[in-house]
Amino acid sequence: MTDYKTIRGKKIKSFATDLGNEQAEGQIFYSNTDDQFKTAVASSAWSSSGPLLTGRRGFWGTGTQTAGLAFGGKDGPGAGTAVTNATEEYNGSGWSTGGNLGTARYVLGGATNAPQTASLGFGGYGPLTNSTEEYDGSSWTSGGNLNTARGFLAGAGTQTAALGFGGYTSGDVNNSEEYNGTSWTEGNDLAQTIRQMAGNGLQTAALSVGGLTGGDTARDITEEYNGTSWSSGGTMASAHFSLRSVGTQDDALAFGGSPPPSKSTQTQAYDGSSWSSKPTMATARNGSSCSGTSTAAITAGGLTGAPSTITSTSEEFNVTVNTITAGAWATGGTYPTGTFSAKFIGSKDAALGFAGYNSITEAFEYDGSSWTATNDIPNGGFGLGFAGTQTAGLAFGGYSGSFGGGSFNPTTSNEYNGSSFSSGGTTPFQVRDGTGFGTQTASLGAGGYAKSPPQPSSGVGVKTANTISYDGSSFSNVNSMNTAIELLGGAGTQTAGVVFGGQTPPPHGNLTEEWDGTNWTSASNLNTGRRNLGGFGIQTAAYAVGGRASGAPNSTFVELYNGTSWITQPSLATGRSSIAVASNFAGPGSGGTQNNEEFTGETTALNLKTITDS
Repeated sequence: MTDYKTIRGKKIKSFATDLGNEQAEGQIFYSNTDDQFKTAVASSAWSSSGPLLTGRRGFWGTGTQTAGLAFGGKDGPGAGTAVTNATEEYNGSGWSTGGNLGTARYVLGGATNAPQTASLGFGGYGPLTNSTEEYDGSSWTSGGNLNTARGFLAGAGTQTAALGFGGYTSGDVNNSEEYNGTSWTEGNDLAQTIRQMAGNGLQTAALSVGGLTGGDTARDITEEYNGTSWSSGGTMASAHFSLRSVGTQDDALAFGGSPPPSKSTQTQAYDGSSWSSKPTMATARNGSSCSGTSTAAITAGGLTGAPSTITSTSEEFNVTVNTITAGAWATGGTYPTGTFSAKFIGSKDAALGFAGYNSITEAFEYDGSSWTATNDIPNGGFGLGFAGTQTAGLAFGGYSGSFGGGSFNPTTSNEYNGSSFSSGGTTPFQVRDGTGFGTQTASLGAGGYAKSPPQPSSGVGVKTANTISYDGSSFSNVNSMNTAIELLGGAGTQTAGVVFGGQTPPPHGNLTEEWDGTNWTSASNLNTGRRNLGGFGIQTAAYAVGGRASGAPNSTFVELYNGTSWITQPSLATGRSSIAVASNFAGPGSGGTQNNEEFTGETTALNLKTITDS
């Protein structure tokens, strides 16, 4: 009987455990543990990613899945909603603010295969325009105008070799124009007068996919451009308009859109002659943005539902041997006491929760599934500073009673040993609504609202930039922040920390400052300014969670700081401010009392298939 080595010239290796990396793709191996032959198989799927900062529709996208760009659009579903010039950049995990377009516009076109640092946008409404803008990775500048002003058009190509085609002026049009980096020239027309189609590819090898023709008829047509003229391509599985497409003329992906009257989750792949079905998106949408290739794409925003609503959600499409499980927040054990401005320390598997608004002194321990009462904290109330772990915690400052009717807590701090609280060092001043981070024996407290002698203890104070350091026995003043802030978030260690957000006095601050163990320096702003937020992590991987933002008094926003800039992350299920936050764990707060959420980051696992003889 012929064996595998005779056929292939190689032996099948055996391993005690499964292979766990992408090099296993296509390889056959024997698992000693499972007593089975296995191989890694590539598959395609959509998975969720960090949301847009602002939900919108009718905007354009370009770049790659790890360096994408989205710009323009409208921020609501109706005719009276605002047109925007906002630009957002995607880094493969979440979105951050980019430079604004010079002209606010929606249903515009752009170069689909241009990189994030050399992008192109043109045409659109807000009102009807023929202007072209070029992006250099930080700001937009004017380029040559289209010959025909129009909206609802599509595009392809790069910043210096682009194609714009179809669209709507006073009616549907079929003309196409080529851009050389300076000016537009007329090319040969599409076979159909059409609008709201998708485009992709290069100036010399482009695709026009789907769209609407006269009488608002959705089409299933494909047209191919060879640099000179258009010709018919393969027919789509179903008619769509306001869909999106990425890739090249002979290796494309098209998704979303509307087969009237609904929104679609459909995904189709094109091989240069015919379309085939691929896994569907989780969220039906049209008018979204898109970036990437046929094997690594991202789409974000658009209209969803009936009646139409704006979404900010993002999804990634991947063809990979890995099964990708997106990062997400999930429900945890219910906090025993309904309150807000409680404090958490520790992690989602070992947390301590204590204090809260209106003189709450109760404390509870969390084991990853349920809460158990422990000994009360002597100085409870709200607005405490905090640091440490479930078995070695620290709390200081705070305020007892209600807003305007209570008093600052004593300067005595409280240390927790895993069972009970005892008195710790004395703070240099009375303060509430600051932040803290670090360990019980090496922590930092920053900002807040401090009692200012000789004023009485009944709530009168001033915002402070003061910073205090704790060594396990005593507090000392160290260099102050650059800005006096209260109701801020923080993360890090005593020698490498970061603070963010808060109230400065503008009600919803976005400032960020980094601490190097000696001094504070200004850093990149939060994308969404807010106060009463929580934080966890380290200086180069810090999370800002929830809070109170303009238009969102109980926010679901989550952002991640990578040491340079802030990007969006999966949102909380329940918005809340005055939120209790520990590592990967968010608890009670205004608008979401008692409910806890636990965060698990994105994971990947090799997609292994067992080989059988049947």
